[in-house]
Amino acid sequence: MSSSTCLPLQAFYERERRHPQKPYMIQPSSDGRVHAFNWYEVGQQARRVAQWLRNQNLAPRSHIALISKNNAHWLITDLAIWMAGHVTVPLYPNLTAASVAHVLAHSESVLVFVGKLDDWSHMVEGITPERVTVSLPQAPLDSFDFNWDDLQACPPITDSPTPAAEQLATVIYTSGTTGEPKGVMHNFGALGYAASHATQLLGLHEHDRVISYLPLCHVAERLFVELASFYAGHCIYFSESLETFALDMQRARPTVFLGVPRIWSKFQQAVYSRMGERRLSLLLSVPMVRQRVARHILHALGLDAVRMGYIGASTVPQALMLWYRRLGLEVVEIYGMTENCGYSHVCRVGQHKPGWIGRHCEGVEVRIDPEGEVQMRSPALMMGYFKNPQLTREAFTRDGYLRTGDKGEQDTLGHLRLRGRIKEIFKTSKGKYVAPGPIEGKLAAHAKIEQVCVVGDGLAGPLGLCVLSARGREEAATVARARLQVSLETLLHAVNAGLDKHEQLRSLVVVKDSWGTDNGFLTPTLKIKRTVIEDTYSEWFERWGADSRAVQWQDGN
Repeated sequence: MSSSTCLPLQAFYERERRHPQKPYMIQPSSDGRVHAFNWYEVGQQARRVAQWLRNQNLAPRSHIALISKNNAHWLITDLAIWMAGHVTVPLYPNLTAASVAHVLAHSESVLVFVGKLDDWSHMVEGITPERVTVSLPQAPLDSFDFNWDDLQACPPITDSPTPAAEQLATVIYTSGTTGEPKGVMHNFGALGYAASHATQLLGLHEHDRVISYLPLCHVAERLFVELASFYAGHCIYFSESLETFALDMQRARPTVFLGVPRIWSKFQQAVYSRMGERRLSLLLSVPMVRQRVARHILHALGLDAVRMGYIGASTVPQALMLWYRRLGLEVVEIYGMTENCGYSHVCRVGQHKPGWIGRHCEGVEVRIDPEGEVQMRSPALMMGYFKNPQLTREAFTRDGYLRTGDKGEQDTLGHLRLRGRIKEIFKTSKGKYVAPGPIEGKLAAHAKIEQVCVVGDGLAGPLGLCVLSARGREEAATVARARLQVSLETLLHAVNAGLDKHEQLRSLVVVKDSWGTDNGFLTPTLKIKRTVIEDTYSEWFERWGADSRAVQWQDGN
């Protein structure tokens, strides 16, 4: 099988033929039981669902929605939709009813698969009665038109259909940090190119183990977990819940791990909560005990088998990556976006350059336009935005390069460094432009800061809004607040010392709120929604900007 030319379903069929009994997906359940699906079982279940879909006499290439948290049946259903000749429209499993209604209507989805969800009651009103609903295993207890057993009662299809490379495979709705999400269209050729080349570049193979916990409806998890498995043949472990994540990690002991900065930071905070930052730093500085301590920590986190860790999706604190290197775990940046199928840049092993992401992937062309925008093209680019030709035209240059919207620079070897989003760059009242991303990365290096957003449009100078980590909040509620205050002041002065005068922060403000997906501050992929943050706190900006204190607390203390 040539991974450079074969399409996703072809790659799956070959894996299924080559080792049908090999474990493919490991699915835990809420009662503590664990089910292992092999390649043959996955193929048979997908073929039965595909036959059921054929029996529905849907129009060719109908759009079919899939709403579920990550589990084995998500992948089986996706395969079945493609086998039946239709288009998958995945939805985030934590959308509001209004967002569900918008995506279903805009995508013209005629049928909805509903799987494992945490808060179905807040989503169900978004599904109008005319749409057929099908419940997957682990779906909420509710009334659906059909259930999984109905579908599995069908005989499996006997053919192995392979859609053409140019045929639309999926419409992925971006999580949207501003405005309504856009439906990104990808065909099978783009998915196959990105997945096959990423598999080769990352060195994935059939003995690897990955854990699936980031939303499968997001392009990164879809590429790294699902599509790459067709080409590499690795085993996928699923996480049952946030509460069982530590146990799920121990079960999986992944050999390759992909995480957003917040996940890697959570691991670090968990270590600090048990050992203490100062004590750990001291132990790691002693050569005689460093290796033993590092091995113990990685084992406790379920990361001891990881040969390579990848981090991306938002600003990456360099201190966080260096912390893992002290433990002996290589963590490197990876860069991509929905519009290029997540296939753009990755740091190669042993080529880490602090502050830089890495070189572009094979087949990717990159250039920086006069305004500093990163532009790229490759065979993995999207077809365009569904039902939005105007935005599609705006997304590409005349010669076919994707306008990423990211501001960046390249060195002579092709390494990329991002300088923030072009549209996120704001102008202070003094007429000076400030890019918040790099400043946020410096602030996020502090062990007691979990999230940060730099604001300053129209202000005399920027402000750094901070959400404390769990340990930080504990200290802030005790006499230790004074020590934390000094630590934050030291951070502010250190960060400002490395900034141009017009970029220097006037103050750090510790806000009372926690920023999460449930209260609208974060996207489903854990990126901050700047407009929501700015709207929430804007009434205090002038007051905070006029205050001479280096660190301010929203609680007034």
